[in-house]
Amino acid sequence: IWLGPPPTPSVTPLLMAARKGREGSRLEGATQLEVARGGEHEDNVSRLRSSSLEIREKGSEILREQLDAAQQELKLKDKECERLSQVRDQLEQELEELTASLFEEAHKMVREANVKQAAAEKQLKEAQGKIDVLQAEVSALKTMVLTSTPSSPNRQAHPQLLSPGTRSKGASPRHGGGHTRNKSASWALPLAPGGNLDPPSVSLQPVREDKEMDNVLYAEFLTWKDRPSLDRTSAFLGRIYREDIGPCLSFTKSELSQSVQNAVENNSLTIEPVAVSTLPVVKANAVECGGPKKCALSGLSRSCKHRIKLGDRESYYYISPSSRARITAVCNFFTYIRYIQQGLVRHDAEQMFWEVTRLRREMTVAKLGFYLTDTDQG
Repeated sequence: IWLGPPPTPSVTPLLMAARKGREGSRLEGATQLEVARGGEHEDNVSRLRSSSLEIREKGSEILREQLDAAQQELKLKDKECERLSQVRDQLEQELEELTASLFEEAHKMVREANVKQAAAEKQLKEAQGKIDVLQAEVSALKTMVLTSTPSSPNRQAHPQLLSPGTRSKGASPRHGGGHTRNKSASWALPLAPGGNLDPPSVSLQPVREDKEMDNVLYAEFLTWKDRPSLDRTSAFLGRIYREDIGPCLSFTKSELSQSVQNAVENNSLTIEPVAVSTLPVVKANAVECGGPKKCALSGLSRSCKHRIKLGDRESYYYISPSSRARITAVCNFFTYIRYIQQGLVRHDAEQMFWEVTRLRREMTVAKLGFYLTDTDQG
């Protein structure tokens, strides 16, 4: 509502034109603003698109790198698995070989153990048999030694002390040591020139034997008795080897004589009787082993009713009665000193010395060719 004076006609058109002009400029500005805003929006959209592409490319690149790394890691793990598989196969093969070797070794040890056990059982049986024989011989020797002294001899243990009329045909002498002998001929009696005993009808004057101790021999015996051994380097045994054992076991066949002496020293000599019809079981030739009519030690033609075996040899050697008496005398001596060494003789030193002296006399007499025949021994 216009309360003022009415405008003049000249001013109104100008105002209207000015108003129109302002409205046109306003529209034009709005249009330009809208255009500007549209361009800016398009720029933003394009910028967003480019950013998303860059992000996608970077993401793809990162994923590609991670994929490559994962593939590389898988390859390494595959190689490691392959290596471990080879190690496992090798260990399994070695384990199989070791198991087979252990089983084979175990079977071998079991076989050896069985063989050793069988051998040990065999040796045990043999040892038990030898122990039984030795125990019986020890009992017999104890009975002989404990009941026989030089002053009061046991006439049953020493048949040479019996008179011809009272000597029993069924009496058998004692055995000694580990030497197997049959009817030991280690004693000696006066013999006629033909080799037979004097007939019992001959009356002999009673002769009392006296004796006197040799101080040098007794001192050597006492020194040996303090530490008894079978070492021949001692003065006691050295003298006996030189004066008694050596000459008594010295035969024509020197090599065989040395073997006999070694067997006697090692307690591995066997003497056994042989039947007339028994054939010699020998490994050596007939000359060395002799025969029922030839002595293997002396080489002389004699009736040989006994044969010897040396240790584990399979050969038997036929010996004459004289050779048997000489070997038996030495065996008796070694048996007695072995029992002294083992502490089985309970006599005093003087009684032991006289028994040793008696055994030395037996070796000397046997060396001179005196012996008893089987008929005389009963």
